[in-house]
Amino acid sequence: MKPYRDFFKRAIDIVASGGALLVLSVPLAAVTVWLHFANKGAGAFFFQERPGKNGKIFKVVKFKTMTDERDADGKPLPDAQRLTKVGRFVRSTSIDELPQLWNVFKGDMSLIGPRPLLVQYLPLYSPEQARRHDVRPGITGWAQCHGRNAISWQKKFELDVWYVDHISFATDCKVILTTVKKVIARDDINSATSATMEYFNGNN
Repeated sequence: MKPYRDFFKRAIDIVASGGALLVLSVPLAAVTVWLHFANKGAGAFFFQERPGKNGKIFKVVKFKTMTDERDADGKPLPDAQRLTKVGRFVRSTSIDELPQLWNVFKGDMSLIGPRPLLVQYLPLYSPEQARRHDVRPGITGWAQCHGRNAISWQKKFELDVWYVDHISFATDCKVILTTVKKVIARDDINSATSATMEYFNGNN
């Protein structure tokens, strides 16, 4: 048994996420109203199924940063066109991630761990890459500290697995400090080829 990984990490998640939700309740309510109007009726929250620990599916909640606008054929417009000015700010400051504190409090996620990705990626992972699901996914993680959306999927998965093998209180403290620095500097928000992060197809 590893005390930090198996007990203290979860205890810290509960206390920290619960406290943060109470302290941030008013600002979160204000952002909700702000996005409600900015998203042109598309709502302020985004819910999507994601795989958690051991691949168990849960619904992640984030602030919605895009409209639901579609083209003449009924297909969603490209992300870059649907991303509003307000949404761009909310995304660049990582405010869009804050509702996931509720996922952490519930136990779906941890404050720190590999980011929860799309369910459709599950069959595309190699056995080594799939080890990223040996722990709870996080709001931020080791990969976010080393490139976030600006690095390749391959590198991101390597960093995720490294974290799984090196979980410790010291590592988590380093992740938090580095994340704060990157949020302030607004580093690595987008990939080199997309307004958000391009889809993983098993090869990139």
